[in-house]
Amino acid sequence: MCVMSSLPVTVLLWAAALSSGLMAGVYFAFSGFIMKAFDKLETTQSVTAMNAVNEVILRSLFMPIFFGSSIISLILIVVGFIYWDEAEAGLVLIAGVVYLVGMFVCTVVFNVPLNNTLSRLDPTSANAQQDWTHYLNNWTMWNHLRTLSSLLSCALCIWLLTNH
Repeated sequence: MCVMSSLPVTVLLWAAALSSGLMAGVYFAFSGFIMKAFDKLETTQSVTAMNAVNEVILRSLFMPIFFGSSIISLILIVVGFIYWDEAEAGLVLIAGVVYLVGMFVCTVVFNVPLNNTLSRLDPTSANAQQDWTHYLNNWTMWNHLRTLSSLLSCALCIWLLTNH
């Protein structure tokens, strides 16, 4: 019996595909137009708006999906290692690693520290425009990686679901 096509693995792949797809959509919205819209505002408004988003997101449905999808990616990695000798285990492992590193680790190592720095920024200071531009460029660059990683993991899970 092929464990990769068992019901628990199928449910896991569906959960991974849906949650990573949802996260890819959130990140795409920020990379595609939200950050660009914020940058069209005055610096004080841009900083205030992004800080408001960062504050609200911590108490929203984003957080359980963020952590839940990360846990799912860890489980994908474990399943990939445990059933390594099965044909599709390598792709399961890759889907988990791409998501965990490209979305979760990137968020923790890059985006969150940038958000923390922005929260301490005085939007009326002499360097506010320069600081905002630095934040915008770096945060968005790392957000592009989160978007692509989430999308790639989603695509791998869909491919696995449709080809086993």
